[in-house]
Amino acid sequence: MNRTGLAIAIAIGVAAGLPFGLRPQLDLEVSGLFFDPVAKAFINGQTAPGGLAWPEACREIAMWIVTALAVPGVVALMLKVIMPSVRLVMPARAVAFLVATLVVAPGLLTNVILKEHWGRPRPIDVHEFAGSDQFVAWWDPRGSCPHNCSFVAGEGSGAFWTLAPAALAPPPVRPLAYAAALAFGAAVGTLRIAFGGHFFTDVVFSGVFTFSIIWVVHGLIYRWPKPAISDLALEAATERLVASLHGAVARPIARLGGLIRRIGSHPRGT
Repeated sequence: MNRTGLAIAIAIGVAAGLPFGLRPQLDLEVSGLFFDPVAKAFINGQTAPGGLAWPEACREIAMWIVTALAVPGVVALMLKVIMPSVRLVMPARAVAFLVATLVVAPGLLTNVILKEHWGRPRPIDVHEFAGSDQFVAWWDPRGSCPHNCSFVAGEGSGAFWTLAPAALAPPPVRPLAYAAALAFGAAVGTLRIAFGGHFFTDVVFSGVFTFSIIWVVHGLIYRWPKPAISDLALEAATERLVASLHGAVARPIARLGGLIRRIGSHPRGT
């Protein structure tokens, strides 16, 4: 996670954003490669060759891969919240890094902020592909989509999030992990384009935004603090925070329990 990676991500964003922004029809041309004008449909479980549902099967497998990589960090944090005194099953910084990037990138930025407020219709919904909505460029948030819109690709963001666990791989295999994560994100994004679920720029910017957040969070946890925070120090801070939260919740519950007991023991009139 160095400046070269961030520079490459920014360069990809510029290289895609400028031509597709100046000539938005490029997005339609890319999506048109997967559109059957006779059947008036994109590739999906019904129109796949031979009637096979392999595209949807690939989509399911991809989501299971993302889930499998996300589960360890999430479970480790949940166990710490439930049992603060028990040691984390993973290094504390790794847990914080994985959970924070997952929540902020595919979670908040992609699915809460952009997809709910950037009204770009999906390819399957625009006039050019037998839909009813007007096509808009990637930079235009004024489309007619009400929610869960096209910009940016949600599943693409989740797939490119695998760059986060790749960043924690041992140094000798880290370049291979990065390459695998990028290939995985590109493959999932291509599937979404083929399904008519997203335009090319939706996928590209899902990768650029997700990687940028991963790069920043990695810096905040691993590279920039001087001196660097240790796993033990971060775990101890987590224990104190969780303990204080437990106390804040336990006190009102205890008061409520006492009030209920007093009410129950009060003599009732006849």
